[in-house]
Amino acid sequence: MSTHNDTAENRLTTADFAAATTSTSERAQPIEGNPQDQHSIEQMGHQQPVERQAQDRVSSSTPLFVEEQAGGFRDRWTDIQAGFVDEPRQAVERADALVAEVMQRLAQMFADERQRLEQQWDRGADTDTEELRQALRRYRSFFDRLLSM
Repeated sequence: MSTHNDTAENRLTTADFAAATTSTSERAQPIEGNPQDQHSIEQMGHQQPVERQAQDRVSSSTPLFVEEQAGGFRDRWTDIQAGFVDEPRQAVERADALVAEVMQRLAQMFADERQRLEQQWDRGADTDTEELRQALRRYRSFFDRLLSM
C-alpha cells in the first residue's frame, strides 16, 4: 500500500481540478514576440507529413516527468489497481485523486515555465528563440498526447 496520505479530507479530485480552471477571458494570452519567431512557429505547423511525423515521434517520447516522479505515480497506480478487488469504490476514488494530482502537477509545471519566461520578458531580457521553440515543442507534445487515444 502507498505511503501517500489518501484521507478523504485531503484528496483532490478531478472535479476539484475542473472547478479551479479559469474562464476563457482569464486564460493566458498568446505569446507575443518577434515576428520572425511567429513565422518559425507557423512553419512548424506546415511541415511536410514525413518530417512532422518524425518530429511527433520524438516529441511524444519526451517524458513529462522525471523518472523518479513518474515511478512514484506508477507505484501508486499499481497499489490502486491491487486494491480494486477488495474495495472497488475506494479504488476508483483513489484513481480519480491520483489523476487529479498528476494533472495539477502538469499544470503547475507549465505555469512555472511560462512565469519564468514572462519574468525574462518583464526584465526586458531577450529570450532565446531556441528556448521558445523548445517550450512550444513541450506544449505541442503535451497537447498531442491529450488528444490522442
